[in-house]
Amino acid sequence: MASVAFMPEAAKGAGAARQALPWLAWAAVVVVLDQLTKLLILRAYQLGEATPVTGFFNIVRAHNSGAAFSFLAGASGWQRWLFVGLGLVIGAFIVWQLLRHPGQRLFSFALASILGGAAGNVLDRLQHGYVVDFLDFHWSWLAGIFYRGHFPAFNLADSAITLGAVCLIVDEVRRSRTAPAK
Repeated sequence: MASVAFMPEAAKGAGAARQALPWLAWAAVVVVLDQLTKLLILRAYQLGEATPVTGFFNIVRAHNSGAAFSFLAGASGWQRWLFVGLGLVIGAFIVWQLLRHPGQRLFSFALASILGGAAGNVLDRLQHGYVVDFLDFHWSWLAGIFYRGHFPAFNLADSAITLGAVCLIVDEVRRSRTAPAK
């Protein structure tokens, strides 16, 4: 079999696309799970309603028109399109990276998780004008940082983005430890 270095560009591209399919499928699973959970929240709760689950965790319906930690939530509405545009640009970049590096498993898992989470939140912004959040963790020791000790509510998409970011850091640390010294 010919080595990859001597394959025509079209053959390399087709192989990379096939290799990237599991990562794109994972991103799609994240989007579907994220959207299903948000749909359940939208059907079961009114804005601001909450159900205590434990002494430190509630299911709540919250809307975030901003970004992480409600950044720009108080803006006049232009931020919706800024975050949609950023999500689309970042999504395109991630797909390009997945096509270039499908064999790097942890890196690709991280990127696919981020892609799925970003796509889930972009879909919310397009459908509703805000992101639906519902996971509410609270501890009294957070009261000095967050209102009444409640960490900002988040969703499965946010969790996937966070997981992906952590995996990217782990991947880079592993890569830097195995890189030859210069």
